[in-house]
Amino acid sequence: MRHIHRNAAAAVLAGVLVTGLAACSGGDKPAASKSVEGAKDQAAGKPAEATFAAAVKRAAAKNSKLTSLSYTVSGKTPEAGVIDASASMSMKPPAMQMKAKGGAGGETGEFEIRLVDNAMYMSGGEAVDGKSWLKFDLNALGKKAGGNPLGALGSQVDKNPAEQSGSLTAAKDLKKIGEETLDGVKTTHYAGTVTLDQLRDSLQSKDTAAKERGEETLKQYEQWGISTLQMDMWIDGQDHTKQFRTQAASVKGPLDLTAKFLDYNKPITVQAPPADQVADLAEMMKGATAGATAGAGGA
Repeated sequence: MRHIHRNAAAAVLAGVLVTGLAACSGGDKPAASKSVEGAKDQAAGKPAEATFAAAVKRAAAKNSKLTSLSYTVSGKTPEAGVIDASASMSMKPPAMQMKAKGGAGGETGEFEIRLVDNAMYMSGGEAVDGKSWLKFDLNALGKKAGGNPLGALGSQVDKNPAEQSGSLTAAKDLKKIGEETLDGVKTTHYAGTVTLDQLRDSLQSKDTAAKERGEETLKQYEQWGISTLQMDMWIDGQDHTKQFRTQAASVKGPLDLTAKFLDYNKPITVQAPPADQVADLAEMMKGATAGATAGAGGA
């Protein structure tokens, strides 16, 4: 596999880990309407911070119930460098298509990823065995992520990126920045800082699968030497997250990623590439293993 495939995979992996994981925190119960909950807060004399947290939780709860989503991700990631991507995904059944460009060390590339029927396909860089697409078995990736060039990408690529916004609910200094218009839509901008300890504590209320995904995120942050994250969230009048930004200083370079959410709950169709253009990594590995065994037997 040519190096550009590894470089592209690293860029996508970083983006997915930061913006595409299930929420480390956030409300698990259905959210009350804005008018009802807001009235209750005012009647109870709750401080402004409580109403800010309620607004973020409502958006996080709505994000967790999305059936499909279209979004863009842009910015910088430690090690992997710049990423600029657009994607559409369906949560049920899981399917995704992402087109992106990115990379680090002056070796950038354009690539595409498709997730269909629990298989991931990647194109970008030089052809493999004369074929332009590489196929990965996501079941195998999930079990053997440490030995795969894509790392934990296989277990994270199909996760709803909007749910990561729920992490902001763990912020102790959550504040309202003000009213802002994004792409013609009026939004309210909230911001706060979250430590890894706060994110880890928030995992205790999650189910086993969510905890595992959250721990993968924390491990990645720790590898980058990140201890605190600055998060900004823009919410529209329907409690939809319109934009989410994550920033942090790391020992391996800056983290500054912005996810912009475009469409919600619209039909998403993703097709696998033509079979004659796909090189199956599992089959290639079997062939390599068989060849090595035969060579050893004849030695």
